[in-house]
Amino acid sequence: MIHLPLVRQGPLRALGIRLGAAITLVLVTVAIIYADRGGYRDVNEDGLTLLDCFYYAVVTLSTTGYGDITPVTPGARLINIVFITPARVLFLIILVGTTLEVLTDQYRNTLRVSRWRRKLKDHIIVCGYGTKGRAAVAALVETGYDKSRIVIVENREEGVRQAAAAGLAVIEGNATRSAVLDQADVKNAKSVIIATDSDEASVLISLTVRQLTAGQVRIIASVREQENAALLKQSGAHHVIVSSATAGRLLGLTTTTPPLIDVVEDLLTPGQGMALAMRSAERAEVGRNPRELQTLVVALIRRGKVVPLGGEQTVTIETGDMLIYIRDEEKVGLSL
Repeated sequence: MIHLPLVRQGPLRALGIRLGAAITLVLVTVAIIYADRGGYRDVNEDGLTLLDCFYYAVVTLSTTGYGDITPVTPGARLINIVFITPARVLFLIILVGTTLEVLTDQYRNTLRVSRWRRKLKDHIIVCGYGTKGRAAVAALVETGYDKSRIVIVENREEGVRQAAAAGLAVIEGNATRSAVLDQADVKNAKSVIIATDSDEASVLISLTVRQLTAGQVRIIASVREQENAALLKQSGAHHVIVSSATAGRLLGLTTTTPPLIDVVEDLLTPGQGMALAMRSAERAEVGRNPRELQTLVVALIRRGKVVPLGGEQTVTIETGDMLIYIRDEEKVGLSL
């Protein structure tokens, strides 16, 4: 099942609005009939009381009437033609509005899903919306990635609600199933982030994605145990992050060199302080040493591989290189 972000009013509020509109329509009709009560004839021929006006208004709006109270003067009949008959139609629309909404909701949702699929391309699929999945989405959004191009695949009801409340498109189902990933249009995706809580599930998802996309979609996965990282890479993952080992190393750094962990957190947190960034090498920079640039370059990516900048060997920038550098987020914010 596909859940698209949609702001909707609660059922009690919708029912209250319809009930208020129906009562208002009845009261207006009663006021008009009571003001022209002399133009109506009762079977008792004793004139119309306020209760008779209520009775006539309710019976006339909800049915075609019983004929015990009828308009006899031209003015009363004109009011019935101009106001009472259209009011009857409006009253019936209000009464059946909830039923019509239910009947048309599925059709509207089908149209929205169809339009969403046509626009969906080069998107990122996040399998799992737990702690890791939410952090991954937050990082994507903070770096400027369009939220409409993020698709969540989640089988937990709580995770589905949280993702939908965050304004994300959600595919409700198990990401290990091919049909669920097809609904997320995995073949046209830019990358798939696997952020499940189970290493076994991560391996199965990676295998399924590789089978459906023939290895054309980049897979980034997280595992809990180091021993499962190699297995996940064999199953098709391009990048594997070991959460337990990474957390352990950070804990060790915090114990031995406490200030270092602050620097690491600052680099990994977009929007404040320093942040890691990547850009293509400019034409004027080709042939130069990365250390000579004004920006602090910490690594080069050349043909998909990291080129170390340390050691005695001199490294020069080549056409097509990607520069990994440290960006000052505060200066970027001031320039914007």
